[in-house]
Amino acid sequence: MSYINERRQEERDRRRAEIVDAAEALYAEVGWDAVTMDQVARRARLSRALVYVYFRDKSDLHLALVERAFDTLRERFEAARAGKARGIDEVEAIGWAYQAYARELPHYFDACARFEARPGSDGVQPNEAACMAAGHRVHETIVASLDRGVADGSIRADIGDPYVTSLALWAFSHGVVQIAATKSGQMEIEGIPVQRFFDHAIAMALRTLKP
Repeated sequence: MSYINERRQEERDRRRAEIVDAAEALYAEVGWDAVTMDQVARRARLSRALVYVYFRDKSDLHLALVERAFDTLRERFEAARAGKARGIDEVEAIGWAYQAYARELPHYFDACARFEARPGSDGVQPNEAACMAAGHRVHETIVASLDRGVADGSIRADIGDPYVTSLALWAFSHGVVQIAATKSGQMEIEGIPVQRFFDHAIAMALRTLKP
């Protein structure tokens, strides 16, 4: 690639990042349903037409945010599992990291939830493919901890396909976080603090993995 082409690509990447930054800020402030492409253009200090050069529509822009959300989640999982003595300890740390991620970055959690709930399409567009790849990398991090646990004996050897196990753990954890967010008031009335609910849920998940 020539110097001029490199500069042009750098400029395109910078503009794209500015648009995604603007969309993320609005997402965190008002929620995705209230965000418009006009608002994103104004926040990014760009023309509306230029925003559409980079993203076909609001849904396409959302995919860019999902990719960023998945990348951040993977980084948090990697940091959580670092330095743990056993594979099962890594899995537990990842579970708590996911709970913290949902609490501290609710717009990222919402972005991922919306992506997972969207219906399938006939053809996979580039931004959608990037999201799928980023999500796969998140699960590879969990798989690495499961594999380590099986190897060191802290996780049972008959868990089956570790990637499928990772998906199951994610589904369980995702549901727990959503229930805690939507039903916390009801649980408190029934004398169940949210923290106790999380403690119980993670302990349950770990018991299914231990020998």
